[in-house]
Amino acid sequence: MKTARLAELAALVGGTVEGDDGSIVITALNSLDLAEPGQLTFINSGKLADKLAASKASACIAPLDFSSDQLPLIKVGNVDLAAARIHNHLLAEPFKAAGIHERAVIGKDCVISSQVSIGPLVCVGERVRIGERVRIEPGVIIGNDVEIGDDCILHANAVVAYGCTLGRRVVLHHGAVIGSDGFGFATDPATGAHVSKPQVGIVRLDDDVQIGANTCVDRAAFGVTWIKSGVRMDNQVMVGHNCVIGENSVLVGQAGVAGSTILGRNVVLAANAGVSGHLHIADRVMIAAKAGVHNDQKQGAMVGGIPAIEIRQWGRAVAAFSRLPEMLKELRQLRKDMDKRGTLD
Repeated sequence: MKTARLAELAALVGGTVEGDDGSIVITALNSLDLAEPGQLTFINSGKLADKLAASKASACIAPLDFSSDQLPLIKVGNVDLAAARIHNHLLAEPFKAAGIHERAVIGKDCVISSQVSIGPLVCVGERVRIGERVRIEPGVIIGNDVEIGDDCILHANAVVAYGCTLGRRVVLHHGAVIGSDGFGFATDPATGAHVSKPQVGIVRLDDDVQIGANTCVDRAAFGVTWIKSGVRMDNQVMVGHNCVIGENSVLVGQAGVAGSTILGRNVVLAANAGVSGHLHIADRVMIAAKAGVHNDQKQGAMVGGIPAIEIRQWGRAVAAFSRLPEMLKELRQLRKDMDKRGTLD
């Protein structure tokens, strides 16, 4: 178990210690309700002061404007960010190379570092290159001519199809599929039959990309489907062929991006949002849950609804929609009143 003194953790996140000399030894980070003595907890608001007082934690990460007589604090400008960094620090363990399991299958002409852990029932194709400190869990399938950079983690049953490349520190969660065929076909108008278009491109994942469980990123029809550095994709996300997803963008569960669409930096697609093909979504666009985007979006836009419109306009439209039954009732009453007046006249 990794431990650290409170002052060390404060220095790690650029925080200051209040209420102690920083010598308390911390063994873990935990929630307010579950924290035990020796553990560090966190709060985002002074409204949680009563819960903090009841917590068994030995110290707390807190906002700059919060003070407490109950226990020592690490005061920071961004509690969530500090908690994440401290939690990762406390959980970090040195890589231990277990080598290649005897029940793994390795193809011809592969270049594999000695500092790897490749589990049972892993299947590695031919001419694959695997870097240092890579962990590949049971059931992973890696196609021919794949390149995997240093410090990657491929969880059980993930698939990296032929020719695709992974940068450094990439994480593929369980069942993720990188490089499945893009959805492309031509239809014969005479018979209605669909003729598949070969998908001969690849997928490129840059450094520090994380792909959620059962998420699919299609290979390009030609060229590259490109997921740039720092991107986070939740579970069950779909990215079509020839898309480009910009740096540090976030795609939440069940979001989908159709083929040849380009997302800029720090774009956010909330849960179940969909983006049509061949669009350009500029930097820092935020797309609300279940929205359907059918046109290009300018930098910093915030949109929602189907079809997606400016978020405040969408909010007003939703509020009006909820009042439609009442408005219809009023309209009918007005018509009755008008009919009565017409009869009297």
